[in-house]
Amino acid sequence: MELVYAVEGVTAARIWHWPGKVAIAVKASHASTPSELIARVEAAVAGMREPGESWEFGLLDV
Repeated sequence: MELVYAVEGVTAARIWHWPGKVAIAVKASHASTPSELIARVEAAVAGMREPGESWEFGLLDV
């Protein structure tokens, strides 16, 4: 969670984790486009992926 909130432009985040799968949804500040923000979040957490895990990224509607 700390890695996600450290990404510039993230104003809110939710993370779900279950065996073999992780889902991360973020809300973008007005200074970031959603596609840019998701790319930065993906890069920030890339080192945490375990072999065989499936990760999904999306936007929060809050």
